[in-house]
Amino acid sequence: MSYFIDVILPLPLDKRFTYSVEKQEAEYLKRGMRVAVPFGKSKTYTGVVADIHQNPPDVYEAKPISQILDDNPLITNYQLKFWKWIADYYMCTEGEVLRAALPGAFLLESENIVQLLKKSGPEEYELTDEEYMVVEALQRQSSLKIKEVNQVLEKKKVLPVLNSLVEKNIVALNQEIYEQYKPKKIRFVRLSSEFSGEAAMHKLLDELEKAPKQREIILSFFSLKAQSTKPVKVKTLLKKSNSSASVLKSLLDKGFLEEYYLETDRMSYSGNTAEASLSFSDHQEHALTEIRSHFQKNEVCLLHGITSSGKTEIYIRLIQDVLEKGKQALYLLPEIALTTQLIQRLQNYFGEQVLIYHSKYSMNERVEVYRHVLKEDKKGRVVIGARSAIFLPFSRLGLIVVDEEHEGTFKQFDPAPRYHARDAAVVLANFFKSNIILGSATPSLESYFNAKHNKYALVELNRRYGNVLLPEIEIVDIKVKHKKKLMKGHFSDRLLEEIKAALKEEEQVILFQNRRGFSPILECNTCGHSPQCPNCDVSLTFHHHNNQLRCHYCGYHIAMQQKCMACGSPDITTKGFGTEQIETELKSLFPDHKTGRMDQDTTRGKYGYEKIINAFEQQEIDIMVGTQMLTKGLDFRHVSLVGIMNADNLLNFPDFRAHERSFQLMLQVAGRAGRTKKRGKVLIQSYNPYHQIIQQVSTNDYSGMYKDQLEERHNYKYPPYYRLIRFTLKSRDFSKTNDASEWLAKSLGNIFKENILGPEFPPVARIRNEYYKNILLKIPQQQSLGKTKTVVHKIMSSFRAIGTFRSVKVVINVDPV
Repeated sequence: MSYFIDVILPLPLDKRFTYSVEKQEAEYLKRGMRVAVPFGKSKTYTGVVADIHQNPPDVYEAKPISQILDDNPLITNYQLKFWKWIADYYMCTEGEVLRAALPGAFLLESENIVQLLKKSGPEEYELTDEEYMVVEALQRQSSLKIKEVNQVLEKKKVLPVLNSLVEKNIVALNQEIYEQYKPKKIRFVRLSSEFSGEAAMHKLLDELEKAPKQREIILSFFSLKAQSTKPVKVKTLLKKSNSSASVLKSLLDKGFLEEYYLETDRMSYSGNTAEASLSFSDHQEHALTEIRSHFQKNEVCLLHGITSSGKTEIYIRLIQDVLEKGKQALYLLPEIALTTQLIQRLQNYFGEQVLIYHSKYSMNERVEVYRHVLKEDKKGRVVIGARSAIFLPFSRLGLIVVDEEHEGTFKQFDPAPRYHARDAAVVLANFFKSNIILGSATPSLESYFNAKHNKYALVELNRRYGNVLLPEIEIVDIKVKHKKKLMKGHFSDRLLEEIKAALKEEEQVILFQNRRGFSPILECNTCGHSPQCPNCDVSLTFHHHNNQLRCHYCGYHIAMQQKCMACGSPDITTKGFGTEQIETELKSLFPDHKTGRMDQDTTRGKYGYEKIINAFEQQEIDIMVGTQMLTKGLDFRHVSLVGIMNADNLLNFPDFRAHERSFQLMLQVAGRAGRTKKRGKVLIQSYNPYHQIIQQVSTNDYSGMYKDQLEERHNYKYPPYYRLIRFTLKSRDFSKTNDASEWLAKSLGNIFKENILGPEFPPVARIRNEYYKNILLKIPQQQSLGKTKTVVHKIMSSFRAIGTFRSVKVVINVDPV
């Protein structure tokens, strides 16, 4: 009797591959275990067992497997079912889903490079003879290819040895080894509570009469407190009083002053201690009761709560409900930047049960998180993560929270699977029969449409926590300001006035400009030439800090030009502006205040986000300039003013979602203002102040925007009335891209008639020397999605069979954002 297994390989192959196993192996193996298998002439891959059966393959002879890599399944049955759904729905292969779902360390391949993680000698570990040989070899040279490990051990099957070393955390596989980040703790001092009254203060000064240096520190402390409400840093106090750390230490020893660290105390300091922040307002209680009743009917729930209405506290209470039942909770966020603030809040309630999972984590950290969730141990009951966290091996998932569900960053662009984490989470919740809540102050049109048409339950929360008023929104017409010469750089007189007022009150300011760099276009005033990227169809962006012209698509860069490259004229100007230019202008306008910038250029490192957000929270930065990273649900206590530098470049974008997106972005960034007692202010600078979207933002009119946009979507056949599939063809040969896209559009048009748009060049038609062309397929509601995809698969098979189109890559994107 022969036994066989079907294996999912981490390759873009449409089918699973069948391998032969012996009877004992078949009895030992379970679905979800990893096996090392030969593939092709000489390669070895790690695959996942998807099925065990006795049917030999028809077309080829099944090869035997190389070895079994796991004692227990690493992938759950729920995951295998979920992967299959993602592959079918998003028209990709299970192998591509496998690559996205598992941390790379689980997918050993014959091309991997092995590196030593620890510098200590091999005698410190309990190692087998073979493991000892590998560690010893790695100490002589920094890295080895797996083929070289074969030679060291003089045998072919080395993957189990390496697996064991990876699990013992001794070696890593082709990856950067990150340093562990130590959060920066800032030392502050405050007066001991027993000296807070006036009489006690005088008594304290009398006691220090004979210790003039200590008395000097206390007097300096009082004068710093009188000047500012900010907490007093040890560094500032010593500088002001001209004293040494030993004098301060004696005051601390006597108990006159107390020291504390703001990093550890951060949340309690901002008025958010665990007990206090779970006191609910009546509106929150009402919303929570509604959500619980919808959960009992197992409905998907959409929470439409305005900015700062206390949605996070509701999620925390719902997570508590789930943990009490012994189940797991998943909290999805669109941006890594957001996890920084939330981790602290959730750890206040759930301690070490909270785990974090996102792409800035190193491979080994991701493996640890994966194993904690798989084992269902105490760590890992609550997982906070960006979109990839939906692939973790949950077995008792009770709740999924999708925060800021309208965000486009939930959609994966490259590589496949091009899934949307929000939509996939709804399906995942259905597999587990668990509850799911989607939350946003500005829900996506599709989700709101589903809620209005009874597919989802809708809960509204339209009061800010503590009845704080929504910020006052003022629109500044910069066309008029330019005419009257009331602009200083890119700042109108109104905006400068408000920034000065906010800084005078010792409050913070956020300025939003959705473009990084210093200036997007460099132009010659003599001949009009502007430097272009040689690999892409875009102008080079000027970055001031390193004096470079850089392409944001492919990374090409050259030094800043002193004269025009075309005519040699030195008369060059910059057009447009990015975050870097605003930061430079602010430094000259407000030299006494600290400005910070938050965009892709400043948050490159693993902890780039934390450092900037912490500095802003600890009031080390007075004015923060940023791109859309700043708009995502961050909670800053001291921000009273938000300025949107130019609303027009959001609106004038060639995309059917541009208006919805601009509304969401502007309203979200406005929501960062005035989140505590005092009402915040928002200034929107625009050349077109009477634009409908800007007017709707100023009155917080979500339903008006929803009705207008829905009507347009209906007229022009876009979601939520029609489903979309976008085909992007790309190749280095311009005419081949054209011919292939014409052929594909014609074949699709023969069947789907007028529901095919294109082929069209996208706004940027060449990236990294590849030419792009798009075709859009619109699918009406009554048309079967499954049958449509079957037809598309057939057309794509015919397309791939044409020899001349072999070099043209087709990217299929289902439900593009």
